[in-house]
Amino acid sequence: MKEIANLARIVTLRRMRQRSLLDLDATRLGKEERLMQEIAINPEVTALQLTKSLYGTNSTSNQAAMRQLRARVQDKLLNHLFFLDHSDPRLLVSRRYEIECLNLLHKATILYLEGEYSLSERLLRRCIRAAEQGDFTTYEEQASQKLRAIYAEQRQQSKFDKLGEELVRLRQVIEYEREAEKIFFDVQLGAEDAVAKRHEIVTKLPAYLKRLEELHQAAGTFGTFIALYRVRLIEAGLAGHYQEIILQTQRASAQLAAGTINARRFDQRFNHFMNVYAHLRGRRPVEGLKLAEAFAETIHPTSSNWFYFYEHYLLLALHAGEYEQAMRLLHMAHKNPSYGKLRPAALERWELLEAYTELVLPSEQVLPRRRNQLAVFAALTVPEYSRDKRGHNVAILIFQLVHYLQERLLEPVLVRLERLRKYQQRHLRDAATLRSRTFLRLLLLLPEADFDPAKLAQRGQPLLRTLQQATLTRDADAEVEIIPYENLWLLIMRILSQGTPQ
Repeated sequence: MKEIANLARIVTLRRMRQRSLLDLDATRLGKEERLMQEIAINPEVTALQLTKSLYGTNSTSNQAAMRQLRARVQDKLLNHLFFLDHSDPRLLVSRRYEIECLNLLHKATILYLEGEYSLSERLLRRCIRAAEQGDFTTYEEQASQKLRAIYAEQRQQSKFDKLGEELVRLRQVIEYEREAEKIFFDVQLGAEDAVAKRHEIVTKLPAYLKRLEELHQAAGTFGTFIALYRVRLIEAGLAGHYQEIILQTQRASAQLAAGTINARRFDQRFNHFMNVYAHLRGRRPVEGLKLAEAFAETIHPTSSNWFYFYEHYLLLALHAGEYEQAMRLLHMAHKNPSYGKLRPAALERWELLEAYTELVLPSEQVLPRRRNQLAVFAALTVPEYSRDKRGHNVAILIFQLVHYLQERLLEPVLVRLERLRKYQQRHLRDAATLRSRTFLRLLLLLPEADFDPAKLAQRGQPLLRTLQQATLTRDADAEVEIIPYENLWLLIMRILSQGTPQ
């Protein structure tokens, strides 16, 4: 009982005089709880609207009171972060174990500062065990450092010396992990950069991988393993070796099941995503769609990666020709409360995905209001000479072209064809752009053949054969195919068979 009594004394003497948490279960709401409730219901509500709602008028004194209230509520909401539930299996698996280490470290530090060495030592030992099990070397080192300080205070020389030797080893391992992490970040950032930077990273990858293998052999921790593993995946992606990504992700899943990868750290959701991504890029949509359906249940809707995964899920449905399923996935995305919080670039991608989905659906399945929105989207001005050759310029221009073909409008079709011709001449010279280049050459046959489907079928046969045989390589340089070009060509031929643009 002595330890509990000491804790009671510390908490009683050191507690904050002001209530540090909001009463989330209160039946009668105070201003703090009302503010939180109103913001949760309407995140776009303004400070003036809240002031009037909570205080009645927008007087100067009420606005000042509102600022103080908002600061208090924010502080108390931050305090609630200590009491979140991290046990949902759809969340990142390592977070619950990392939070456990941080929680123990935080409590042990406070007790150490209060001079409660006995209980602090016990919590630090628990933290070290948890860190060892989770391969959190940094937290193990921090807890060991604080534990050594306790031994110094208590004049326990032998324990102090023994822990000092362990700290030397841990700090060396941390250096290995930090170097591995830096290599991974350099590769990751370089792979997502401009074309020249990506090519530079590709030339360095063999040396980077060799060094990562040396670091993992020296440290043998999860930190060095995951850096090596992810760089291998990046290398395969840049080279367009999607079957290799599938094999590596399957191998990692087998290692996880066998217990040779730390189950407290390995993000199986990321592994699932890379598997799905490789099936999409490797042109295996039917198999990939089945995997995506199974993996979708493992990702929490509030996860920052939920929308990124569902983009690929939707693309697999489109590539597999499952257009009604694609529309259902779009509806799911719109219903996610975080949809409106997406960055503008992400919202634009989802709008483009929705536009393509509705483009291939029968017109009677597209709501009238959406038809109006599609007309607005089709009229957007698209930069003709973007420096970003990984963008969606070609996808947008192709969508607009097909839309105006459906509308039988000749002049907008010719304008888009000219833009595509200029884009092809300026940007589609690399071997990795063969599919886009070939498809644009097919599209440029439209006016040459007077939009006659019979002539197009004959004159386009060699190009269509080239398109079907073209392999997807060097994903980083490839244009985005929302609908496979072969399927788009079939759609265009069906449209023209019903009438040519006037």
